Parts: sequence; C-alpha cells; structure tokens
Amino acid sequence: MAAPGWLTPRRRSATARSVLAGEASAEAARKTALTGPEGPAQAGTEEADAELLAALEAVEGPAEPVFPVAGDDLAAAFFDLDNTVMQGAAIFHFGRGLYKREFFRRRELARFAWQQAWFRLAGVEDPEHMQDARDSALSIVKGHKVSELMAIGEEIYDEYMAERIWPGTRALAQAHLDAGQKVWLVTAAPVETATIIARRLGLTGALGTVAESVDGVYTGRLVGEPLHGPAKAEAVRALAAAEGLELERCAAYSDSHNDIPMLSLVGHPYAINPDTKLRKHARINDWRLRDYRTGRKAVKVGVPAAAGVGAIAGGTAAAIALHRRRK
Repeated sequence: MAAPGWLTPRRRSATARSVLAGEASAEAARKTALTGPEGPAQAGTEEADAELLAALEAVEGPAEPVFPVAGDDLAAAFFDLDNTVMQGAAIFHFGRGLYKREFFRRRELARFAWQQAWFRLAGVEDPEHMQDARDSALSIVKGHKVSELMAIGEEIYDEYMAERIWPGTRALAQAHLDAGQKVWLVTAAPVETATIIARRLGLTGALGTVAESVDGVYTGRLVGEPLHGPAKAEAVRALAAAEGLELERCAAYSDSHNDIPMLSLVGHPYAINPDTKLRKHARINDWRLRDYRTGRKAVKVGVPAAAGVGAIAGGTAAAIALHRRRK
C-alpha cells in the first residue's frame, strides 16, 4: 500500500492490494445495500426533509437546480465519512465505545497511542511501521464475532455519532436520494461500522475496510489493505462497474486531499470542509467547494483524516479519548 514520502495521493498509484481492498469493499457493500435508493422508511419525514433543506440553504443559498438530475439512474453519489458527513473520525468514536466496554487494556492503549502519534507527527507511511500498527490494531477484534461488533456498533452510534452529523452534508446526500439516486459512504473505517451509519442515515450502503472473518469470527487479518487513498478509488470503480453506473455522471464528496483519486474519478467532485491541500487542488481544477464548519479555528485547523493505521485502530482513538479525559 504505502510508499515512503509525504501523503501525496496524486502520485500514488493503486497496488494489487488496494485493488483487492476496493473489490472486496464493493462486494461487501452490495451484499448489505438497501433495496432501493430511497432508504428506509424512517430516513425522512416531510418535517425532517424541510429541516435539511433549510440547513443547506442557510449555508450556501438555494440548492443548485440542475444537479443532481432527477431520474438519472446511471448516476450515484459517494461520500467520504470522517469530517465530510460526520464531525471527527468514526473510528475515534467507535474506539471510545470499545474501551468503555473493556475490549482492551491500558497497556494496549499506550502502544496504539504511540503508533498513531508517529503517523500523525511524521506524516510518513513507512511500510514496516504501518504493518506493525495494523497488526496491533487488528488484534483488538481478532476472535470476536462479527455479529457482536455489529450490535455494539449500533449502541455506539447512538452514544457518540448521531449528534455529530453535518446537517449541510446530510442535505446534499438527501438531494441525491430525492433525485432517485443511490448514495454510498466511502471510508477507511470498518465496513460494518460504515454500514450501520449509512443505514441510520437512510443511505444506500457503505464501502469500508474489510476485515477477514471465518464462520462469522474475525481472523485478525485484512482483505487487501485499509480502504484509504487509491483503494477508495478502486472501490468506487468496482462498485460503479457492478451497478452499471457512468462515473462521469456521478458525484463524490470529501474533506481530504487523500481522496483526490476518488474525487478525480467522477464528473462532479465536491470538496467538503476541505483541508488546505484539497482546497488548493479544488480551486485549481474548478471543483465545487462547501464548508459547513463555523469559526476561523475550524477552517484553519480541521481534523486529520484517518489513514492506514486508523482504519481499524479503535484502540488508538480510545487512547486519545482517555488522554483528553485526564486533562
């Protein structure tokens, strides 16, 4: 997956592992997708839809009349999750929930925190270090049942995630659903966690990192690699092919320059709450920009997107949460 150097995804090509990760994610997404693009019955009452539209218009003015195109069944929308749909990282919140339920010990927290700190501060994807971090993170779920993690994920969504959805981005997703299009989350978070979030939001489904399981029990290995950077683009490409979509008619939304490969695939790329590199790239390429954050600090600082080590590392997130509680 990783080549040494700063995180510059435009220079990173897809490897065999990222292709495998993308194809596995697309297959998992199709198996768990809702039957129709409209989402479950609770996805939107008239009152909720009105609130979403009001939130969208309050930030950016009236919705653009020509996009998305109603009835275009060859188009779909792909939304990054962390800091695009949800404030913060899903795996951070998931990690808090796992730590609360005593899935790992304080000694493991220290190891995960060090690995995550190295990645964030160095900004370098060293292959040996990344493999170490992934192995440690996957040890958290090894031996646990998939059904157990899914049930816990439902609880964690209610505890930590539901109130962190950006209304503006949610309104954009609803516009695609209202136009009769399918809407998918695309994230480095575990596909099970992403699927729960997609279902709760009334979206079609989710592409996420696939952890191997045998007879419903996690083995502690990934299928391919974390769904990050080029692997996200491969997942979208594979899903579009399986669904008979035309990518030039599709839309993609993200906050991170790491997702430039995915955004570059579609005909309608959007930079949502963009980091500095993505904002610059979007302006150069005349991509649409939306920023739903408030205050100068949020715009300048933001939160780094979860990368390879963060794909499954709930322990890392929990360590950070623990550290903050102690302050």
